[in-house]
Amino acid sequence: MGTWDIGPFENDTAADFANDLDDAAEGERGTLIRRVLMHTAGNRDYLEAPDAEEAVAAAALIAAQCPGGEPVSPHYGPDEPVPSLPTDLSRLAVEALDRVLADESELSELWGEAEDGRRWRDSIRQMRQVLDPTPQTHGGVLFEV
Repeated sequence: MGTWDIGPFENDTAADFANDLDDAAEGERGTLIRRVLMHTAGNRDYLEAPDAEEAVAAAALIAAQCPGGEPVSPHYGPDEPVPSLPTDLSRLAVEALDRVLADESELSELWGEAEDGRRWRDSIRQMRQVLDPTPQTHGGVLFEV
């Protein structure tokens, strides 16, 4: 089926990631989420779509635990509860989302060609804002991401 909507768990790769989380012991779920985010945030080569899709799903799980965060889809997200995640994962999730949106990202390229590409980008930016609500500065100019 591939991708059926813009949500973080509305693609096959993210749904498989949710299954991996369900299969993991409760104490290992946070480690699995951290590993996915570190892999994406640290990628300096071309970022393949499956890696980016997992990172978006992992970031959504963290954002769901933040004030203003959207709950994860009960249909495609993990069935098992995600334990309370360490606050340092928010910063790592922001780095991973920035990498997903950056150049040399297959997922960003694919959504750039799609009819709903703008909605997808807006949803990623909104998730990023939940994870890091502080205004950003660029060249001395204050703006919100």
